[in-house]
Amino acid sequence: MSQYDPLIDSVAARLGNGLRRLGLQVTTAESCTGGGIAEAITRVSGSSAWFETGFVTYANRSKTHWLGVPEDILETHGAVSEPVVRAMAQGALQAADADLAVAVSGVAGPDGGTPEKPVGTVWFAWAIRGKGVISHCKRMQGNRREVRAHTVLKALEGLVIEVERLAANRSSSGG
Repeated sequence: MSQYDPLIDSVAARLGNGLRRLGLQVTTAESCTGGGIAEAITRVSGSSAWFETGFVTYANRSKTHWLGVPEDILETHGAVSEPVVRAMAQGALQAADADLAVAVSGVAGPDGGTPEKPVGTVWFAWAIRGKGVISHCKRMQGNRREVRAHTVLKALEGLVIEVERLAANRSSSGG
């Protein structure tokens, strides 16, 4: 059990409540977390109402095959990059026919890091149907388990922010 588990559970429940209220579907496109975000979402009872599918695309070939990430982007920028996670999020949104998507790709360690992308480097992207994509890079400390758990938490927190933004926009527009 990770120190993050209770917080992850709480944020996942908050996400589920927001998605249920808005009648929205979420999907995931995961590399370094290996399905951890989808697992956290499905820990919430009733999650089938807002989550139908997620993608674990650990290898570059899977990112291209399942999410439509162009090979040239992977070759030019590498899997742990802004263009790749943005393409992953957009590809997941389309493939799952969802309303929101989160994508993550990073170097969880203990090896695999480079001077440009040290261990703990994770790119995040959140895509909202009809609204575009938001991306962010974070450098995290800790061992592999801690980097992965913190990545799951940050991915869920970003989804909650976007769901709350969508709810506020609906309220202010009377819808």
